[in-house]
This record gives sequence, C-alpha cells and structure tokens, in this order.
Amino acid sequence: MSRFAYDETALIHGGISTDARTGAVNIPIYQTSTYQQDGLGKMRGYEYSRTGNPTREALEALIAELEGGYAGFAFGSGMAAITAVLSLLHSGDRVLISSNVYGGTFRVLDKVFNHFGIVYTIADTAHPDVFASQITPDIRAVMLESPANPLMTVTDIRAIAEISHAHGLLVIVDNTFMTPYLQKPLALGADIVVHSATKYLGGHSDVVAGLAVVSTKELAEQIAFIQNSTGGVLGPFDSFLLIRGIKTLAVRMDRHVENAQKAAEYLKNHTAVKTVYYPGLPDSPDYAVNQKQAKNGGVMISFELHEDYDIRVFFEALKLVMLAESLGGVESLVCHPATMTHASIPAEIRKQVGITDGLIRLSVGIENIADILADLEQAIAQAKTGK
Repeated sequence: MSRFAYDETALIHGGISTDARTGAVNIPIYQTSTYQQDGLGKMRGYEYSRTGNPTREALEALIAELEGGYAGFAFGSGMAAITAVLSLLHSGDRVLISSNVYGGTFRVLDKVFNHFGIVYTIADTAHPDVFASQITPDIRAVMLESPANPLMTVTDIRAIAEISHAHGLLVIVDNTFMTPYLQKPLALGADIVVHSATKYLGGHSDVVAGLAVVSTKELAEQIAFIQNSTGGVLGPFDSFLLIRGIKTLAVRMDRHVENAQKAAEYLKNHTAVKTVYYPGLPDSPDYAVNQKQAKNGGVMISFELHEDYDIRVFFEALKLVMLAESLGGVESLVCHPATMTHASIPAEIRKQVGITDGLIRLSVGIENIADILADLEQAIAQAKTGK
C-alpha cells in the first residue's frame, strides 16, 4: 500500500524518490553494467545490472507502491513484461484472453507461446456469466484489459477475479489504458498488473518500457527469477526517464481525460459519426461498470464514420492529430487498428470480435481541445465521399 493518502503525492514521492548517499532529489542514472565487490561473496547490494540496478530498482519500487502491490519489475518493453508474466505458465496450460486485446498480446500467444504448448482461448470477459461457462480444466490464467483495446470494452475486474480464483486461475490485468492513477486492478482482486509504460506512464513518446506488479511474495520470486534469467530488463537511462514521466502523470491525465470527454461528446453528436466507443459517456453500455472501478472513462476513444465517408481521406487530411502507432503521449495520435495495432489478428477474428475495417482509434492529447476538435472537423469534412 502507498505511504501517501493521495496518488498525486505518491507519484512524486513514492518508491525510492531521493538518493540516500548524496541527498539528490532525483535518483541518479547508475549507468553501469557491473559493481565492485569487497571480497568473495561480499557485495554492496548489487552484482550485475541485469540482476539489479539502483535506478531501475527505484522505478520498480515506485510502480509497486502506486499499484498497491508486493513488488514491481521493469522491462525493456510492454511486450517483454507480458512475455515474462506468461512465462509463469507451463506446457499444456491454456490462458483465457479478452475478446479484444492488443494485437501484440494476441501475436505472442498465437505465434510464440504456442510453440511451447501454451495455448489461448478468446473469452467474453465483459459478461461474467458467459465467462464462467468458458472455463475448462486446462485453463490456468486469464489475461484481460479494461477498457480493452481497441473497442474500449469494460470488464468487471472484481467479478472476473472472484470467478477465476474460485477455479484456481491466475488473474492478469493489462492496466496500460487507465494507469494506477485511474484504476487499481490489484485492489479489485487481480494477481498481476502489466503496463506498456511507453504510453501514459512515460507520457512523452520518448521511451519504450514495460512494467509488471505482483500481489504476493511467491509471484515476486517467480517473476524476479524469470526477469533475471531471460534478461529483458529496462536500462538505467530509460528507467530515469520513466520515473520523470510518472511524476507528472496526475496533471497530464487530468488534462487528457478532460479533453477526451469533450472529444467523445463531440463525436457522439456529429452527424458523420456512426458509433463511438468511450466508457465515459453516460449512455455507454460499459459506463456503470467502469464508474465503480475507475475514476473516469480514461483517454482512449474509438469511433466509426458512416459509410459515405472515406477514412483514408480522413487520415490524410489530419494536420494536428498525427497518424501513428502507439498512444498515451502528450500529442494526439490516431490509428487504424485493422491495419496497424491489430493487423496481426486474422481478419475473421477481427470481424468476430467487432474490430471493423472502418474503426478509428484516437488517443486524445493535452493540446487545446479547440484545436483538436477543429482538426477532426476539417478532416471529417474532407472525408465526405466526393469532396
């Protein structure tokens, strides 16, 4: 648990926030691969930076405190963190995944872990009763996102955790979209939380990183062994950048969410827009569940234009909002999930779970909302067929 009553304070002073030796108010970048030992078996707490590094350790302590977990671990990317967590499973195990998840999560299960006899089933985690009926004896874990990427489907994390634990399953939640500032899955019953820290935690599109937080000492020992053995650790400079990014998470997310709410309402009321997926809208089917487990609807929005609008023209016409992979930076980004973030998912599965070729995903930045909306407006106008 955090030592501080408010997350805004914990983001700045949580974990190991100062350097004990010098009093520096920022943890130094310990740019070293190895450490001098005072004799055989006489180490000063560190031996080799794959195993442990003071800058990375400060970051890991920080994310553990923010998520309310037992221990945190920093990796070279979000996929490295997910890979380490999935490495807890054994050949013959099956994992349930949400019906729409990040394409990279699907890909690593479908194309990598299947070689080792670890398989997956796509589950309906948004409906607990349906989810419970999909549990079979070979299932060992459930991995979900809430809101899920890219349709923003919300899962009742507490309900799924209770069902899963009754069957002895490990519950893994990707909290990238919400961050610990908006949602705390461990407090809702999850066993492990993972993040693509590249996104909102870093917040400036200048670092690639992944984080995992576990709820128990046993899981911490297992993940620490996997992290050290496989070696996908985050370097000290990137650890420093991520700590710096996290310090401003609260003020950034507050502005992000304020803008996202206005953008979602604008899109919902636009005659050119067929569907808006955003759990912060009161008429969203996910609104009630999201409200009870998260502070607000978050930042990510997906939407579809009516058929007489050309999305290729829409993307090309944008001037401020950038067409790019990723999300969560201070700048507004837009992407086409079917050909970008979720291209690794076969077309028939995309169609089955509702990821259409017309789906547009918007990561709302912290620019002035009037500029964001003006750019969307002129791009939509140009996308009108024949214009």
